Amino acid sequence: MLGLGGVPFDDPGEGMHAEIARELRASGDAVRLTLNGVRYVDKPPLLYALLATAFGVGGASERMARLVPALAALTAVAATAWLGARLLGTRCGFVAGAALATSCGFFVYGRYVRPETLFVGAIATGFALLLVGVIEDRRLAVALGLAAFGVAGLAKDPLGALLPPVAIGLALAACGCARPVRRWLPASGVAALVLLGLGWYVAASLATPGFAWYTIVDNHLLNVARARRFPDEDVPLSAAEFLVVGAVGALPWLAPASAIVWRLARARAWRDPAEAAWTALALWAVGVFGVTALSGFRLPHYGLPAYPAIALLAARGWAELDARRLAAAHAALFAALAGMCAYAWARGPAALSGVLDATDVATRKAASTGGVVVDATMFVPLLGVGALVFAAGATVLTALVFVRRGPALPAYAVIATLLLVLPAVATGLAASASARAVKSIAREVAARFEPGDVLVHEGPLENSGALEWYSGVRPVIVDGRRSVLAFAASRPDAADAFWDQARLAAVWRGERRVWLVTGRRPGASLVTTLPAARLLASGGGRRLYVNR
Repeated sequence: MLGLGGVPFDDPGEGMHAEIARELRASGDAVRLTLNGVRYVDKPPLLYALLATAFGVGGASERMARLVPALAALTAVAATAWLGARLLGTRCGFVAGAALATSCGFFVYGRYVRPETLFVGAIATGFALLLVGVIEDRRLAVALGLAAFGVAGLAKDPLGALLPPVAIGLALAACGCARPVRRWLPASGVAALVLLGLGWYVAASLATPGFAWYTIVDNHLLNVARARRFPDEDVPLSAAEFLVVGAVGALPWLAPASAIVWRLARARAWRDPAEAAWTALALWAVGVFGVTALSGFRLPHYGLPAYPAIALLAARGWAELDARRLAAAHAALFAALAGMCAYAWARGPAALSGVLDATDVATRKAASTGGVVVDATMFVPLLGVGALVFAAGATVLTALVFVRRGPALPAYAVIATLLLVLPAVATGLAASASARAVKSIAREVAARFEPGDVLVHEGPLENSGALEWYSGVRPVIVDGRRSVLAFAASRPDAADAFWDQARLAAVWRGERRVWLVTGRRPGASLVTTLPAARLLASGGGRRLYVNR
């Protein structure tokens, strides 16, 4: 929880979600979410409702905004640890929770204002409650588990409500335990899942004509086929890039988890009712990565829903596999990571360009649209820290190979090593947010803007989502229809929010003072077409121009 409010919102990314929540708190209408006063239909309202509530309790701030995903991450960790304890005992439950908490990819999103950790937290809770409810014949737990999956649909995507029960149903069917169906799909639980997971989508469809087509067809079916009518600027990963990024984010826990999945497959454990929970977890973890890899559209965070299952499978690996071999394997892995960090530290920023391009959505967007890419120099010292910590972890684990004290000590050494690495990850995340934040430019606007002036943002507004948050001024958008607001931009009521270049040029030459915020490089910006454009300030990868 420390340092959540120490830096401004990262843009693109956090600022947009915070601003949507601020507008929701003002309007109170969760069916008609808005960004910049324009209808926003890309995500359901749970994140924004929780953020708005947090703002009402502790004020609208970066800290209160980041507290919501942080608490969701802790919920995911607690649910994973509880399920691990029920399946394997207290110690394995602790290892499972610690494995999820120390997975680098999960840790990053736990400090970031996005719906991903809410989504993962709901899915982890759903698996924990439903699997324990089935094993211990607790109908209330089963119903609450299905309701938790419904919450996942309300957090990010309706597939989060529908696919996890499918994985559990397949595991139960494989071992002949799917009947009676009401044992794992009670009517009360199904009703809660449908109401929570799909109810908002029905309401939004009634309130916004075309929403259902946009959500089901354009944002899912056509997105997978890379044929969207309303695309945004996100640049997908290749299948290989996605698998590498997802695997690295789950290291080193993916190694024992993979070994357990292989053991389950070789033993044909899906036929054993006692292994049904583990079959479901393995199906979910493999399915998330496999289906996403086969899809036509993949982003770095699409593997996150598999991380709780990976953590549980890894905990079982540390409980059942040869501890000395695992310690030796992790020592070798940490030694390799130490060597890679040291090599990258010695080479400097050039060694990080490919890493940032693969792992960071904003970097990929900026590189493809003429935006400003974050200078990787700030991350170089952190690589030195990583090299030292991983080298120390490799040394300790190598020593433990020769100590016969069971699996606990090596597992705890792995956890301790990762805990020492995470502060450097948090520092890198904070540095990136500070370097990309629109706050400095927005403060310039707030200090200079006068009644009658016009504020213009060039490009998709989500790239500077916190512009209105920090400036108190609502911008108009030029050349920003290829964005998360693309659907809303096609509606007649959004005409005044989206200007074309001709309208901007006319106002620029008129009597009103016009401020232009752009995150594009001078050669790629339309500012080159505007006469007498005067540069007033730059910061956070953006520039502020004025016509007089």
